[in-house]
Order: sequence, then C-alpha cells, then structure tokens
Amino acid sequence: MTALRVGYVLGTTEGGTGRHVAMLARGCAATGLGVRVFGPAGAAAAMSGPGQVSVDVVPIGDRPRPGRDAAAARRLRRLIAAMAPGVVHAHGLRAGALAVLALRPRRVPGGRGPGRSGVGARPPALVVTVHNAPPSGAAAGLVYGLLERLVARRADVVLCVSPDLSVRMRRLGAREVGRAIVAASAAVPVRPPAPGPAGVGTGERPADLRATGRPLVLAVGRLAAQKGFETLIEAAGRWRDRMPEPLLAIAGTGPLADDLAARARRVGADVRFLGWRDDVPALLAAADLFVLPSRWEGQPLILQEALRAGRPVVAADVGGVRDLTGDDAALLVPPGDPVALAAAALSVLDSPQAAARLAAAAASRAAELPTEADAIAAALALYDRLSGPG
Repeated sequence: MTALRVGYVLGTTEGGTGRHVAMLARGCAATGLGVRVFGPAGAAAAMSGPGQVSVDVVPIGDRPRPGRDAAAARRLRRLIAAMAPGVVHAHGLRAGALAVLALRPRRVPGGRGPGRSGVGARPPALVVTVHNAPPSGAAAGLVYGLLERLVARRADVVLCVSPDLSVRMRRLGAREVGRAIVAASAAVPVRPPAPGPAGVGTGERPADLRATGRPLVLAVGRLAAQKGFETLIEAAGRWRDRMPEPLLAIAGTGPLADDLAARARRVGADVRFLGWRDDVPALLAAADLFVLPSRWEGQPLILQEALRAGRPVVAADVGGVRDLTGDDAALLVPPGDPVALAAAALSVLDSPQAAARLAAAAASRAAELPTEADAIAAALALYDRLSGPG
C-alpha cells in the first residue's frame, strides 16, 4: 500500500508562511506521507532541520510577472507530474494561482487525487491557504484580485487565516472555505501566569539592550509596509517625555529599514533597530511590553509567541488578531493611530497592576490556542478526505 503523497507549493519563505509550511511538511513526513516542497531558492534553507524534506526549486518571484510566472508554472507542472501527488497544497495567492495553472491541463470538473492506495488517473486535489490580504493600491489590487478569483474558482478547498479572508473567498465563489490553523512553535513554551507585577519583564536583557531602569518595548517583524512600524515609531515619539523614557526595540529586516530609521530620527524617538535576531524568545522574556502595530495580520506567529511568553500585549485590531487574543489578552487599538497606540502603551507601562493582569491573561489565552500537533492533525484529516474515493 503506497502512502499518500503531498506536494507543497510556496511563493515566499519569509515570515510566518515559510515556518508554517516547514512545520506541516516535516510533521506530515514524520507520519509516513510522501512529501515534497516546491518553492523559491530559499525554500531548502527554510525546510532544514529535524525531519528535513525534499525541495525542488521553482523560480517564483516576489511579485507577479507574466513571463517569469509562465515559466514557473511550466516547471511546476513537470515536477508535479513526476511526483504524482494525491494532494497539492499551495500557500499564498501567487503560489495558489501558479498551482492552478500547473494543474489546469490535467484537471477535470470535481476531480480529486488518488487515495492512499497509490496514484491513479485522477488529478491531485488542490488546497490553497490564503495567508495575507491583497496589497493596497489600484494596480496591485487589480492583479491580486485576479489571483483571488482564479484560486477561489479552481481550488478544491481554500483555507484562510482570518475571518475577513474567509468572507472574501466565499464571495468570490470558492466551493469550500475552511479555517487554517497556524500554530506557534512548541519551542516557545507557554509561560504560566506569574503573580503580581513581578511577572513582567523578568528575563535577563541581552547585552545590547541593557538600558538601566528603562522599560523595554519590543516589536518583531519584517520591516515592510504591512507591519505598520511607522505608526509605532510615531507613538514612541509621543512618549519621549515619560520618565524614564521607554526604549523601543524593533527586531527584523526589510526594505523599509532606512526609511524607518530616518523617521525615528525625525520624531526624536529612541529606537534600537536590532536587525535579524535568533534570540527572539530571550527578547520576549526581557520585554515589559510587546507591540504589534500591523496594518493587517492573519494568525501572526510572533503574536502567539508573545502570548505564550506571558507578555503584556498592545496590538492593532486587524484581521485575525482579536481571534488570537480574545477580548482580555491584549489592549487592541485601531490600526494606523499613533495617538491611541501611545496611550495604550503608556497605560500598561504606568500601571504594574495592568501589566501583570495582561501578562496573566496572555499566558492563559496561549494555553487555549491550537498547537503544532493540532495543525498537523487537521492537515492530515483534510488530505485524507480529499484523496479518498469520491
């Protein structure tokens, strides 16, 4: 009896998408499934680690380009045909659209892939996980709108990381829409709620952040427009008069690094740009407050990690953030509002009781969130259903 084969397609390895696919691929391979990953050059590094899976490079770029994308679809078609998977699971709209194009010549209406007994004549089932909202702007909105429609109308199942994306895909005609489970790594254990104000910022600060007596405000993410760090820097400019002044640390790299540094200088905010860090758990343990100022998020892994670390959280109320935090495990503010963000941050920093209450609520909430095992089990159940007789 031949094990079900699953091919994962991803267009980017940056941020939570690459980590999520690596977790699914390794987890499913560990159960005996045949697994391959098709993605850009960085996919091999993203999939490295325990339970490493096979990777085939497909030149999927960082934005849609017709000529290059047509070549990528042709290569993907050949790789999928050689593997003969029962299920293809694409992550992101660009990867989903390329998977549609790669499978189109072989698909039949209502067709599904072969079962666990082996490869049959039917084409593989197509699952697409939508991880992000389409970018803003007329031109980008038009292109990504087309990708959304293509994915909605051709995928067997569309999984979405937030309720607003589920609504969009249903409106576009997706035949089956489900909720994606994106879980934080078990390497960041849930920190039990600690009694009283001592539970906040108790970890030893890294050497480059030892600003004696100053509260540490932490943000982590790619330095890109979606993450809204300009709003956080503007907010930091508003708390300069607090004594002692909070130290804002932002960990991450990205195309807006120079612009954000210039903005910090312009508003007079004390911001440490930490670049890429592999000690995020230590940063979280040392932080007095974690802030997520994003313009949009689905199920951000860094927010889940902050909750698991028992940090007080202030976050923009966007996308799937409230689904993660509930009503009590974070102070939620409107996106793009530095005044509200600064006020919320100061309300935590100026009240040890409020900070401790949020820290305890964060850890309690984290204990209720899905785990990696839950995410893998949900994927296996879906693959089994789609590849069964039908």
